Amino acid sequence: MLYAIAIAAFLSTLLGGLFALRLRDRLHLILGFSAGAIVGVAFFDLLPEAIDLAQSAFNVSTILTTTALGFASYLVLDRMILLHRHGDHDDEHEQCTVRGTVGAGSLSFHSFLDGVGIGLAFHVSAVVGVIVAVAVLTHDFSDGINTINMITKHGGERSCALRWLLIDALAPMAGVVLTLFITIQQTQLGLLLALFAGFFLYIGASDLIPESHHRHPQHWTTVSTLIGIATLYVIIHFAG
Repeated sequence: MLYAIAIAAFLSTLLGGLFALRLRDRLHLILGFSAGAIVGVAFFDLLPEAIDLAQSAFNVSTILTTTALGFASYLVLDRMILLHRHGDHDDEHEQCTVRGTVGAGSLSFHSFLDGVGIGLAFHVSAVVGVIVAVAVLTHDFSDGINTINMITKHGGERSCALRWLLIDALAPMAGVVLTLFITIQQTQLGLLLALFAGFFLYIGASDLIPESHHRHPQHWTTVSTLIGIATLYVIIHFAG
């Protein structure tokens, strides 16, 4: 069953990414949805799960501080290390590719942690494993959309977007397989999830939301973002 769930996660992520590529002419609306979905994952999935896993060893303040550290770290990486400049078109194209890679890499590592979560849950019991797997599978589709968007919005080529989609789709499978050989402490996994919640809040609020509104009607992109947040809330609420 564990292998079947890993394959299902792969297919769900892949389908989400192909969906985003097919509707590329509506990119601003998909970006809006993606922004809401990433923020929704951070608030409704990563943070609650991080607190649940890590609170036996760390207080809530420490866990949320880790989230703030993740946000600040991504801010420094984005603004000072990658040196994104809006005024130079040629440089922007090259550097946006780097920024897209960093963003897609973060999403893929999150997918890897999803796979680790599934594997650890099955160590507890088959019932708990299935519940966690359902929650992961339901938002893997949006993970595929988000990965494609992180590459294409920063000027990445279609071939690059497809490669990262494949990496993101394979990541949960790798996470599941890893748990067959090693054991990761729940508290450590919780802090990692808190850190990635900070990453995702920055990507959604400071990157995807402004880009989805750029030169496009704000009413529809705002609606798309709210739909993205609501969709992830419903998915995680009913799956979890």
